[in-house]
Amino acid sequence: MSPRAEQQAAPFSDVSALDLYLDLLKRSLTDTLREPEPNHDSADRRALFVAFTHHYINGSAVSMLPLVRLDNIRHCIEHVVRDGVPGDVIETGVWRGGACIFMRGCLKAMGVTDRMVWVADSFEGLPEPAPEREKESKYHNSPSMQKGLRKLEAGIEEVQANFAAYGLLDQNVRFLKGWFKDTLPGAPIDRLAVLRLDGDYYQSTMDALTALYDRLSPGGFVIVDDYGEDLWTDCRQAIEDFRTANTITDPLIRVDATCVYWRRAQ
Repeated sequence: MSPRAEQQAAPFSDVSALDLYLDLLKRSLTDTLREPEPNHDSADRRALFVAFTHHYINGSAVSMLPLVRLDNIRHCIEHVVRDGVPGDVIETGVWRGGACIFMRGCLKAMGVTDRMVWVADSFEGLPEPAPEREKESKYHNSPSMQKGLRKLEAGIEEVQANFAAYGLLDQNVRFLKGWFKDTLPGAPIDRLAVLRLDGDYYQSTMDALTALYDRLSPGGFVIVDDYGEDLWTDCRQAIEDFRTANTITDPLIRVDATCVYWRRAQ
């Protein structure tokens, strides 16, 4: 190769195959390869619902997470791998499985073979909120949730097929089917390094934390998807109640207007 050709090719060496793969994976999962993602932070809730229904629910997207939240998943996984924090990764509440597929893609692309990806969901949609959760009950029984969003239901066969479509349905993926209160306490998980909560409602969030937080290794991460969605869910209240009851003072770090995370103290 001539010196001139080497000089022209040099800038491409700054882009790793890992970066290219994970960027392509996240954009494929969110169906944003050819069009921009909806504005998740829009104050116009009606317009946002229409955009979500069109782009995600009725479209081919496998994840409805903003791209920045997938970047956050990668950030947390890279840190626990780099720092040797022991444990598997889990998402509680997976919809079509996109975030978990991205988790598995991250680990596989990084050559990590000793961590499981746990996929926990009812695979029947969101549960009926507790009666005292008036805000959640109103939203859950609204036409937009029951008909438009279809209670965010995706069957386990659909999720497994999505994993297989990306070549990521393997022995390092485990499924926990059922309501969290029934499946998570006895789940055969020894240690966790990343715990991602996307159960939407107060009790789903509390059930996951109660069952799994003690298994989170020091240096591991908790990601809360719905912390800022206080117009329709009490997820934030569940987080605050749990942190207060367990004297957790690790700082909450904002991912975007809705999502936060914290790292468990060493």
